Amino acid sequence: MEKKIFAAASLGGHWKQLLRITKPLEERFEVVYVSTHPQCATMIGESRFYLTSDFSRNDAWRMFPVFFRLFRILWRERPDAVLTTGAAPGLVCLLVGWLLRRKTIWVDSIANAEHLSVSGRIARHFASRTYTQWPDLVQPDVLYAGSVF
Repeated sequence: MEKKIFAAASLGGHWKQLLRITKPLEERFEVVYVSTHPQCATMIGESRFYLTSDFSRNDAWRMFPVFFRLFRILWRERPDAVLTTGAAPGLVCLLVGWLLRRKTIWVDSIANAEHLSVSGRIARHFASRTYTQWPDLVQPDVLYAGSVF
């Protein structure tokens, strides 16, 4: 049986970075996507796509319905790993994956050149792997394996 990766990112730079990571993975794994904008579904070919709401720390109350939606989706999909490039909905997806005992991978955005994003600083405490795209930001629990762009 083919292993499954659940890939999550918000629209924009996070989504572009995610696609650069997952497109080569589609040759070896089943990749299922979730994002915050329906336009993203047009960029992934035949892969399954789920839509979720966006939120930020300014409207954090929206996190709760997103959490329960993502929990239902991940429970149904049963991925082997959850991969995200952020932002806040990606962090919630990673948390759900962690709760379901899946491997979880956070790749912090290349835009965060001076320090990890707020979501990245949270993710590093429970993600199986946390990556930065800047060698200067490496820490014992944050790895560098090159940049996506």
